[in-house]
Amino acid sequence: MELFGIIMAAGKGTRMKSLDTTKSKVAFDLLGVPLVGHVINALKPLHLHRTITIVGHGGETTAKVVEGRSEVVWQREQKGTGHAVMQVAPLLEGKSGTTLIVSGDTPLITSKSLDQLLKTHIEGGFDLTILTSIVPNPFGYGRMIRNSKGQVTAIVEEINASEPEKKIQEINTGFYVFNNNLLFKYLKELPPNPKNGEYNITFLIKMFMDKGFKIGASTVDTFEETLGINDRAQLAEARLIMQRRINHQHMVNGVTIENPDNTFISPQVIIGQDTVIQTGVYLIGDVKIGQANMIGANTSIENTTIGNHNHIESSKIIDSTIGDQNHIGPFAHIRGHAIVTNETRIGNFVEIKAAKLHRGVKVAHLSYLGDCEVGERTNIGAGTIVANYDGNKKHLTTIGKDVFVGSGTTLISPVVIEDESVIAAGSTINQNVKKGDLAIARQRQENKPGYYKHWLKKIGK
Repeated sequence: MELFGIIMAAGKGTRMKSLDTTKSKVAFDLLGVPLVGHVINALKPLHLHRTITIVGHGGETTAKVVEGRSEVVWQREQKGTGHAVMQVAPLLEGKSGTTLIVSGDTPLITSKSLDQLLKTHIEGGFDLTILTSIVPNPFGYGRMIRNSKGQVTAIVEEINASEPEKKIQEINTGFYVFNNNLLFKYLKELPPNPKNGEYNITFLIKMFMDKGFKIGASTVDTFEETLGINDRAQLAEARLIMQRRINHQHMVNGVTIENPDNTFISPQVIIGQDTVIQTGVYLIGDVKIGQANMIGANTSIENTTIGNHNHIESSKIIDSTIGDQNHIGPFAHIRGHAIVTNETRIGNFVEIKAAKLHRGVKVAHLSYLGDCEVGERTNIGAGTIVANYDGNKKHLTTIGKDVFVGSGTTLISPVVIEDESVIAAGSTINQNVKKGDLAIARQRQENKPGYYKHWLKKIGK
């Protein structure tokens, strides 16, 4: 039996109040991943045969976000959730199987809950299975009505609910599993809402109930998993929930996070045991960090690998990596396509981009290393700049092993600094340096005796 997934991601998201009219709601970022990206991540372990995302407002943006992970269909007119699913008919109509329908703005949903929903549907032989939740305050939600045997008999909306029904705490979350053939057969018969002309999927559920189809329900562990994001306040709430969830898992796995409430880690980040994360750290995107590292306060690491990865060529790096036993920060910024191997020291106010640092490198203070490779045990003095951009292209600088680069040095790319060489402090280097040489590239100092009094007269003091 084939499994299909449909992601509803066509809504306008007007309550996000974005000035960017090309940006869809589901493209908003949550800990380094777009909202719909979190949903796709939750679907991945289910091994669906096809995943289809319905895009509409800001559809080009959404399509780009899901590219390579989901097929895309368009809902050109916003005519309701049922109408959105109708757009998938050319791809799935007439196929035998099971179809899971989820919302693209529910980033907190877990694979566990979706897997349980599918199992309930398949094992129970249901034609439709609804994901439900128990909430302390169900106001505004559709209530699940069950008979004495626990079978679902109706969904009653708030406006139509009796006083006893309003006290029911089990609600419809908007996640469904359908028999695929029945889904597309009866979508053709779905009537429009008489109030606004829209085709709502909740009407389809009523049709299934009226026709006597077998309907089941699976209850999610926590209501927060099904929270939809409609405005930026809800986005912030979801961020806090996900932040706690991610940080807790890392701590359980042997990572020390000194201040979990002020540490922000993307869901795909990998961190090895005995690494310590101090307060105010951001680990965003595809970041891999090895064992026993110290990540100092207020350090930002984006798309970086930190660890024992000497076999990786920096020119082929897409993400970033940090190896073992490194000390990074405080106030360091390591961004895309960087490799930091082992036992390095990257200090305060150092920025690294598209660089590979081999074992034992020290970059202690106030430096920028971009598009370069630094050999083992090399020391980079304070205030060193690799000037990698000529206004048109980025260029590569290579620094060898056991090199000493004096403070205040500017290396104008592309240059090669060979092993065991020394760069005098304050130099501007735009030519290669041979192994073992001392390079001095600065104007000779000249002192003018008694100039201070002349300077005072010049400035009128």
